[in-house]
Amino acid sequence: MGTKGVEILGLDVNELIDLLNKALADEWLAYYQYWIGAKVIKGPMREAATAELIEHANDELRHADMVSNRIVQLGGTPVLSPQEWYEITNCGYEAPEDSFVKKILEQNIKGEQCAIQVYSNILEKVKDKDPVTYEIVLQILTDEIEHEDDLQAVMEDIELMQRRD
Repeated sequence: MGTKGVEILGLDVNELIDLLNKALADEWLAYYQYWIGAKVIKGPMREAATAELIEHANDELRHADMVSNRIVQLGGTPVLSPQEWYEITNCGYEAPEDSFVKKILEQNIKGEQCAIQVYSNILEKVKDKDPVTYEIVLQILTDEIEHEDDLQAVMEDIELMQRRD
C-alpha cells in the first residue's frame, strides 16, 4: 500500500496487521478442519454434511487469500509458518478424532462462532478508519454467519431424523 494509503488510516497499522495475521491463522486452521472433516465424517446425512464441509473449506481458503492480500497491501508479511498458526490463532483447531457427523458439525459450529466474534471485533476496530479492510472483513463475516447457519441447519435435520426413528 502506498504511503498516503497508510497515512489516511485512522489506526495503528501494525496492530491491524497483527489482528489480520491471527485471523489468517484461523482461516488456515479452519480450512484444514473442514477439509479433513469432510474426509473422515460418518453417520446420518453424511453426504449433505460433507457437501457443506467442502464448500466451507473452499470459502476459508478464499478468506485466507483475501486476508493475506490485505496484509501485504498494508505493508505487512502474512504469517509464514504453519507452526505459527497454533501460536497466534484466536479460534484454535479441534482434530476430528470422533468422526461422527454431529461431533464434527459441533466442532465446526464452535469454530464459526469464534470466527464471527473475531471478525466482528476487527470490523468494529476498522469502522470509519479503514474502508478497504472494512469491506473485506464484512464480506468474510457475512460468509461466516452463513456457515454457522448452514451447519446448524444440517444439525437440526439430523436431530429431526433421529427423533422420528
